[in-house]
Amino acid sequence: GVTGWSLSAAEVTSAGDLKEPRNKASYGLGIQAGNMWKNRGANIDWDAYLKGVRDSQSGAKPLLSDAEIREAMQVFQTETQKAFEEKQKVEGDKNKAAGEQFLADNKSKEGVKSTASGLQYKVVKEGSGAKPAATDKVTVHYTGTLIDGKKFDSSVDRGQPASFPLNGVIKGWTEGLQLMTVGSKYQFFIPAELA
Repeated sequence: GVTGWSLSAAEVTSAGDLKEPRNKASYGLGIQAGNMWKNRGANIDWDAYLKGVRDSQSGAKPLLSDAEIREAMQVFQTETQKAFEEKQKVEGDKNKAAGEQFLADNKSKEGVKSTASGLQYKVVKEGSGAKPAATDKVTVHYTGTLIDGKKFDSSVDRGQPASFPLNGVIKGWTEGLQLMTVGSKYQFFIPAELA
């Protein structure tokens, strides 16, 4: 027999319109898809995207052949990747310049010292134990922030110190932690090339 599909959707304008788990999960899938494409820098035509989803779900004959879709996807993927790389370069250059300016301003602040590599550090508390060698395994608590102060990682927040071989981490840590005695607390300002 022939199956007929009649698809209609009530407009969702607020959280109150998402009453059932199916509605909420469907909305969540949309958020996930949107974020995925946004993170990839893809300029999606959402009307066409949703038409494709609806046609697939309803069993309607696709508007394009498989070959046409493959060809368009290859072109779109190439264009999207190129745009993404250009955006990353612009953002990378901007972040590098901001980082260099931060370090230039920071090096003259009270208590900040610099090494030959460009690593900057400030002694918050000096310990009295031994200093590690580059080949030693160390256990530390740390908090990582961006130059705007935004925290991006913290063993302190997790309540669990990190252990690692000192020559297996970023150059700024390998160099910087060798300056520290057991029980010390330092603040490091790490240039991009050492991170």
